[in-house]
Amino acid sequence: MYTWRKLSPKQRGELLGHRKSNKLPWHSPPHRNSDRTDRYMFTAACYEHEPHVGQLPARMNDFESRLTETASANTETLVAWVVLPNHYHFLAVAKDAKAVVKNLGNLHGQTSFDWNGEDSTRGRKVWCTAVETEMKSDRHYWATINYIHHNPVKHGYVDKWQDWPYSSAHQFLDEVGSDEARNIWNEYPVTEYGKGWDEY
Repeated sequence: MYTWRKLSPKQRGELLGHRKSNKLPWHSPPHRNSDRTDRYMFTAACYEHEPHVGQLPARMNDFESRLTETASANTETLVAWVVLPNHYHFLAVAKDAKAVVKNLGNLHGQTSFDWNGEDSTRGRKVWCTAVETEMKSDRHYWATINYIHHNPVKHGYVDKWQDWPYSSAHQFLDEVGSDEARNIWNEYPVTEYGKGWDEY
């Protein structure tokens, strides 16, 4: 449940007033290119967290392919990714994060059109806007890789990274080896990572 839905009309008005006075978008975070890093995690969720992506395994496969193609075409390096039934994350090196978000918006529009046709639900809102999170440090970067690969476990879909087919976990484990992956997991834990997201 989003925090916004729990707010009273007065609290909502105060929050919107705060965002307006600080020249922030009313309902979504601003998209910015960082002058400190070119490493970002990009995230988007289906509207109301409905599992629109996960309606069928074929849709999951197709969306993973389309997402990684879009991400690879609009970034310098696609580092890690995961697709779940109702959201996705990927970590990439990108010179222009705003352009990546714009192209993700195009992907959202295309997939919304396709899926709403398949599901006979024309006009249904499928996606929330993608957002970018800049990596603050090397520690943040490695914790993000762990977070992305651990996401299916966190949400209870599988018990182990390797059991989820729609991510870069297998590629990562092949590249670094299981011992090094375990060391990275222990060195860069994800205990509170992501807490408080999607509040408004």
